[in-house]
Amino acid sequence: MSAVSNIHLTTTSHSFLTAKMGKLRAKRRAAERAHLDGQAFEDERATTSEIDTSASTISVAERSATSITEPNDHSNNTTDDETLAVSVEALAIADSAQQSKKTDKKSQPAVPRSLPSPPLSPPSMAVARAVPLLICSVGNPGSTYANTLHSAGHTVLKKLSERLEFQPYQKSRPHGSGLVSKPLAHSDADWTLWQSTSLMNVSGKGVKAAHNTWSQDKPAGEGRLVIVHDEMEKPLGAVNLNVRQGASAKGHNGLKSIMASIGNVPFVRIGIGIGRPVSRESKDVANYVMRKMTPGEKAKIEGSVEEVIAKLKELESG
Repeated sequence: MSAVSNIHLTTTSHSFLTAKMGKLRAKRRAAERAHLDGQAFEDERATTSEIDTSASTISVAERSATSITEPNDHSNNTTDDETLAVSVEALAIADSAQQSKKTDKKSQPAVPRSLPSPPLSPPSMAVARAVPLLICSVGNPGSTYANTLHSAGHTVLKKLSERLEFQPYQKSRPHGSGLVSKPLAHSDADWTLWQSTSLMNVSGKGVKAAHNTWSQDKPAGEGRLVIVHDEMEKPLGAVNLNVRQGASAKGHNGLKSIMASIGNVPFVRIGIGIGRPVSRESKDVANYVMRKMTPGEKAKIEGSVEEVIAKLKELESG
């Protein structure tokens, strides 16, 4: 190859190599500035290694090109041409390998990033249905016996209707001619209040009629019958809940009449404490329970309403 041809090849090759070297160096600087992670970082390290190899090859080629362009040395033209050819070929191989690497990387399926798990839905909880209640009070009727200790159940139920803002009591023949108070339309309570209009000792018949009418529109076994009555021996205004079936009436004639009338129908008792006289004589006991309450005693009896409501809510929840 002539000297002129060598100089032309050297100039062309040097320009090509210089441009290629500039691109690879720029790419290396960009790789060094990047903050990559995971597989992307590993791929960039491989690319950087390729850049190092290519740069080394270009460096050799540049040195060869420079030596060829020296004007005082013409004895080694053939050797320099061969060196340049080898260097250019090495550069081409390195560049081809780099392009192949990029093609392989593009052909690989992208690894999907793991997405955050959706928040767990709270477990569905069935809302328990409130148990309907028929709440009956027993005592003696009329103004003569109103607000006597023996009619403490009536006093509590009257206050309960006011406290719950139920409808006023109305006499109902289907309900054994008792007085009935029901919730207003906006109320969510499924409670029916019933007051006996019979004498205490024969109140069972009216309770049975009221329960039969009340339970007609309810599935069998649904709802609870609650009897509110006065209870001697308990402190004045105390509230005693008794859910045990078949429990003794403890001499209470109203409870005896109910148990004899309703048969196997289960019922719950809420006793309102009325205290007890010092004497245990029957006559003294009778006089005690049949007397009118003092204002202080009535206030204590009526004051038990909040606790009665709490007990009824327990029963309502099942």
